Amino acid sequence: MSVGCHPVGKAPGKGAKVEATLQQTLRERIMFIDGAMGTMIQRYKFSEEDFRGERFKDHPKDFLKGNNDLLSLTQPQAIYDIHCQYLDAGADFIETNTFSSTTIAQADYLMQDLAYELNKVSAELARKACDEYTAKDSSKPRYVAGAIGPTNQTLSISPSVENPSYRATTFDAMVIAYAEQVRGLLDGGSDVLLVETIFDTLNSKAALYAIDQVFDEEGYDRVPILVSGTIVDQSGRTLSGQTGEAFIASVTHSNPLAIGLNCALGADQMLPFLQNISKNNPTYVICYPNAGLPNTFGGYDQSPEDMAKQVQPFAQLGLLNIVGGCCGTTPAHIRAIAEMCKAFKPRQPPIMDPETLIISGLETLKINKNTGFVNIGERCNVSGSKVFAKKILNGAYEEALAIARAQVENGAQVIDINMDEGLLDGKAAMTKFLNYISSEPDIAKVPIMVDSSNFEVILAGLRCAQGKCIVNSISLKEGEEDFIKKAKICKRFGAAVVVMAFDEEGQAVDKQRKFDICSRSYKILTEVVGFQGSEIIFDPNILTIATGMEEHNNYAVEFIEVCRMIKANLPGAKISGGVSNLSFSFRGKEVLRQAMHSVFLYHAIRAGLDMGIVNAGFLTIYDDIPKDLLEICENAIWNRDPEVTEKLLAYAETHGKDASKTSSETEVWRTEDVEGRLKYALVKGITKYIVEDTEEARLNNIRYPRPLNVIEGPLMAGMAVVGELFGAGKMFLPQVIKSARVMKTAVAHLIPFMEQERLENLAKTGMADDPNSAYNGTVVLATVKGDVHDIGKNIVGVVLGCNNYKIIDLGVMTPCDKILEAAIREKADVIGLSGLITPSLDEMVYVAKEMERKGLRIPLLIGGATTSKMHTAVKIAPRYSQPAIHVLDASRSVVVVSALLDEKAKEDFTEDITDEYEDLRAEHYEGLRDRRYLSLKDAIANRGKIEWKQDTIPCKPKFYGSRTFRDYDLKSLIPYIDWNPFFQTWQLRGRYPNRGFPKIFNDETVGPEAKKLYDDAQAMLKEICDQSILKAVAIVGFWPANAIGEDIEIYEDASRTKSIGKYYGLRQQAEKDSDSDEPYYSLTDFIAPKETGLVDHIGAFAVSCGFGVDEKCAEYEKQHDDYNSIMLKALADRLTEALAELVHKDIRKEHWGYAPDEDLSEAELLQVKYQGIRPAPGYPSQPDHTEKETMWKIMDIEKETGIGLTESLAMTPAASVSAILFGHRDAKYFAVGKMEKDQIEDYAARKGMPVAEVERWLSSSLAYETD
Repeated sequence: MSVGCHPVGKAPGKGAKVEATLQQTLRERIMFIDGAMGTMIQRYKFSEEDFRGERFKDHPKDFLKGNNDLLSLTQPQAIYDIHCQYLDAGADFIETNTFSSTTIAQADYLMQDLAYELNKVSAELARKACDEYTAKDSSKPRYVAGAIGPTNQTLSISPSVENPSYRATTFDAMVIAYAEQVRGLLDGGSDVLLVETIFDTLNSKAALYAIDQVFDEEGYDRVPILVSGTIVDQSGRTLSGQTGEAFIASVTHSNPLAIGLNCALGADQMLPFLQNISKNNPTYVICYPNAGLPNTFGGYDQSPEDMAKQVQPFAQLGLLNIVGGCCGTTPAHIRAIAEMCKAFKPRQPPIMDPETLIISGLETLKINKNTGFVNIGERCNVSGSKVFAKKILNGAYEEALAIARAQVENGAQVIDINMDEGLLDGKAAMTKFLNYISSEPDIAKVPIMVDSSNFEVILAGLRCAQGKCIVNSISLKEGEEDFIKKAKICKRFGAAVVVMAFDEEGQAVDKQRKFDICSRSYKILTEVVGFQGSEIIFDPNILTIATGMEEHNNYAVEFIEVCRMIKANLPGAKISGGVSNLSFSFRGKEVLRQAMHSVFLYHAIRAGLDMGIVNAGFLTIYDDIPKDLLEICENAIWNRDPEVTEKLLAYAETHGKDASKTSSETEVWRTEDVEGRLKYALVKGITKYIVEDTEEARLNNIRYPRPLNVIEGPLMAGMAVVGELFGAGKMFLPQVIKSARVMKTAVAHLIPFMEQERLENLAKTGMADDPNSAYNGTVVLATVKGDVHDIGKNIVGVVLGCNNYKIIDLGVMTPCDKILEAAIREKADVIGLSGLITPSLDEMVYVAKEMERKGLRIPLLIGGATTSKMHTAVKIAPRYSQPAIHVLDASRSVVVVSALLDEKAKEDFTEDITDEYEDLRAEHYEGLRDRRYLSLKDAIANRGKIEWKQDTIPCKPKFYGSRTFRDYDLKSLIPYIDWNPFFQTWQLRGRYPNRGFPKIFNDETVGPEAKKLYDDAQAMLKEICDQSILKAVAIVGFWPANAIGEDIEIYEDASRTKSIGKYYGLRQQAEKDSDSDEPYYSLTDFIAPKETGLVDHIGAFAVSCGFGVDEKCAEYEKQHDDYNSIMLKALADRLTEALAELVHKDIRKEHWGYAPDEDLSEAELLQVKYQGIRPAPGYPSQPDHTEKETMWKIMDIEKETGIGLTESLAMTPAASVSAILFGHRDAKYFAVGKMEKDQIEDYAARKGMPVAEVERWLSSSLAYETD
């Protein structure tokens, strides 16, 4: 074929004309693309012989049936007829039958040599049909869309679990394959190219690279490009993990006519994802969903009318420019959609801010004037980090990942990767490390800066990055030709570029020359290469100051000044720099270097510095720099003191080490006056002399006429110091608890005297004295109805009590009416509600509603592990007209209560809270609109896939039914204790790298107190074991089971004739944050479906070490010993979790016995390295607490063990654990997350419960509002 004297694909100007026509049409109306080719081919029921035809009857491949693209050669009339049917239905575009026509995909059929022919012939068939229909009606031209599928391989995901860096193919190989396909499609007459069904963005970048290469280097006429991704699940991410926004950012460099979504989802599930695409897409939107989800037999049942109804909201909301159908759709579907869309106007693309640079990893990072300074992590650089270099040189790539992860955790928003080392194969190392990173979503979420002085290494990195990354760097050093060549390649990859202030004459050091080079580079990149101004990042060279050479002293000033010049004259351009260069002459003087960096950044950022390569955890807050050092650094940065280098050196020498500190353990403090002694005792938590010192103060009638004056005076003065130290992070919760114990002992000594005084006053006046006058205020605390957890509440009570608030502690499981009655009776100033389990959130909402209904005006505080500021703002605060405030921890409770009771501060404080909560609610509801969810049908279709075979199913347990075990030695549980939650209970958290037990002991800030707390815990554990204070009990059960639909049926015996119960499954529907390659799980996925004919099994257990806790805590509380009371409850929780760990181990090795040879250490057990899972009802994998009722019924748990359930299904004793047991090797933990109403209604119907009741139990898991 040819057009005039040119081959059809190379006819100049044809593509531009098509683009202009399409642009005009798309502004006027919604256009339509055809439906599924495969669905229509299935109707022909072609045999193997039909697929082969005469030409391939002797082809060596044993089967060719299924290679639909081959039919363009062997059954061309059928393909042509299908095209015509779609054109009859109203399609503006028809896709070529080339979804798998690359050498890579055709290799499965040994037909890779046919790739070019398949594409060319398929395009010619579509061209023929389009020309025929255009001739019939020239007012509606029809267009051939050359279909480019994703291939059957992925560049971002390893096919090998054992080797995350392995790839089955390479970027270059994929580019070669795509280029051949593109040539065939263009030579066959395609009007546009459609890169579709993108599950891995790096694959699509290879396709787009090939397209641009063919256009730019082979003389083909540029045609419009359409790009369509595939959201594989409710996470709203591609299979390779990218969000929709990140996907857009990664492909817009190809200047596509439209970007959108197709396949994987039906229209109803695709709506929220398409809304997000539309909002962030500067081009037109293309969308062609499936006809619902496939049925059991792989067919599609959604009718054309139903699909049109589901697509209608797309059009109503103004989301559509091009729409059609994917799997399961037919000409009838396209006709119905086209008819429906006639009434709606097309979407108008939004105008994006040209000043904003959007880069991406799995997620996007937007950089503009509102972003603030962007930290680029510097530690993944073999030249700059000896630790990283050593790991890379030794091949310890997985260990090197920890450095990248730490950078992200410490605030790096971009990760700089550099492999320039003489002993290293930079290209191989860059490739391997980036492939490793792509398997780590918590790292891969941030954009990558590919950093090298070797452009080949940069290319190696670009071939591995699916996101829009940054190249660091290119420059004019080798001249314009080299600069343009490299810049074009970077643009072809879609990367932003760092441009160094170098040219043919070398490095620029003064501001004018720096600017001249940047300005010249900007002009070339924007006018010749086609970069947007925002994609250009200048590095005007941060050079070392204070070197002893006078000519270096002004380098910081020159940099800061050129930042201002760039921002004023080069629109959109960004500025970066390597900050550590500034202080290079002071290597080893880290305190000094941190201060220099902070001062420099303080000024450079204000001048326009957008980003910098820094160690994100290695900066000092500007205001925290000592004044003398700050002055020296300011003078160094601004070149104001010729002697500043010597002053910096002198400071470094003088302040190189902290002066050694000594402390005396003698009781010199006992020689102070009574006020000093009381203060010291309170701060240090010493109870030894507190009663006698308190009494001495009380007897001083001149200074303290009333017992209350002792509280208000020296005791509160001492606690004020404790509060200040606690608030400043210089004291920690265990210390505060000990201080509280001292305070309570002192107050307990004074209470009888205060009561005597009160009675005497009553006798004198005959009037009732206000019993609350001795306190700053009265606070009613309660763990809400149905919840038995109170450690957090008790700590709040102690801390508030120490600050002279009267605490009315109503205990646990407190009904609403009791809380309100107590608040009215006690004339409460504040009510505090606590809860740990999810149903408690609903009860808190109910209490707020009742407080409003009854007209109370008492502030309400909300706290507990399951609560959050967002939940309080959205669910609770709107139900109550008075302040309803979330309190994060005990330390905040004092601040909040004191502000609420201070008449001067209350108004401003509550206004601030009201404003903050209004913002949170707006954020929440906006998030609900943007959140994407699959329908339950689609989620089920994307369920966890397990190949069910007899040899993959866990063995039969040793017994059916349940057995109770009571002979556990508590000492045997201690090795299984996970201490991390223990320290979290006490609000002690080490900072990286001293997070977790036992590393927390090394933490400079909390380590000493954590060690003291641990020693106290060890002492109490010994007491618990020696005195048998606590008792341990466990019950274990096993039964045959099968999955039936979304539920698990439990049988009495292996005959499976009698069902004794059913566990109901809940499935993930909401979009995933990072694990986008995972299915949408339900626990049901881990049990063999009944239709397999296989007998599977399920287990359950309940354990407790909580028997004896209440009795012993009552003893402690009589002694005002809150510290030991809280300690015992915390240890009972830990022992119970340890018992659960031990019981589960015994189950795996003995009782069920599917892992008899398991040999894991206690640490490995806590890391869940064993086979099988033990999810608990009410927790992430099954958030419905009512599932416990089935467990308690079939195992008779309360009768056998004493472990009961409250009306809200919290377990008693509080230190209890229950779980359902799954033994399959593929079973894994997951969080169901938010769910849509279709699943809630289905779940309610299956359980035989009213929808409203299910919504109440699952309120925190709903993706919609119920009222």
